[in-house]
Amino acid sequence: MFREFLKYVFFTLLFIFLSVFIYLLSEYTFSKITTNYGTNEDLKYEIFIKSNGVHTDIVLPIKSDIINWFEFFDFEDTLSKRDNFTYISIGWGDKGFYLDTPTWAELKLSTALIAGFGLGNAALHITYYDEIIKDELTYKIDISKKQYISIISTIKESLKYSDEKPINIKTTAQYGQNDAFYEAIGSYSIFHTCNTWTNNLLKKASLPASFWVAFDDGILYQYKKSNP
Repeated sequence: MFREFLKYVFFTLLFIFLSVFIYLLSEYTFSKITTNYGTNEDLKYEIFIKSNGVHTDIVLPIKSDIINWFEFFDFEDTLSKRDNFTYISIGWGDKGFYLDTPTWAELKLSTALIAGFGLGNAALHITYYDEIIKDELTYKIDISKKQYISIISTIKESLKYSDEKPINIKTTAQYGQNDAFYEAIGSYSIFHTCNTWTNNLLKKASLPASFWVAFDDGILYQYKKSNP
């Protein structure tokens, strides 16, 4: 009986190890494969890809001839209620992670399992900035009007609405004075992470992107190549 139990434990651990190994190997391999993307002229718009070392956001100018983001997201949803920022940073992710896990030290096993297996709800997190500084985790991208319209469309399609307005999540879990959360469509999982969402947004806009990513490294890899 005890030998059978040890055999069961051994094969269970082996299965877990192999699953994790295959997942990580697949992510590493697919994240280095660059998808086909278009070459555009008249690159009159400037955006950024920004990572905090784990999670990526797309950073856009607040105002352009295409959209004024303050007319879409109410600046009064932030604690500061300022309306004079220059950039808006937008990221998609698991609602539980966003609202219940301000730091990794506060991560609960239940939150991780719900998110990992796609059982939770999603949220869009926006943050306003006065300026964006390029560094090893932040890359500037010049894009065309057509590409910017595609990015706007993807962001809008990711949200839930009430009376044609994005649904603000009333919470005290803001990361600072200048951010807010909104109800989003979909669910986070180990196969569709926050970085997968960013990568898919770039793909749809015919910008450099990876075949598939779960982590931020693959996205940053695509832009490190063109920003040596």
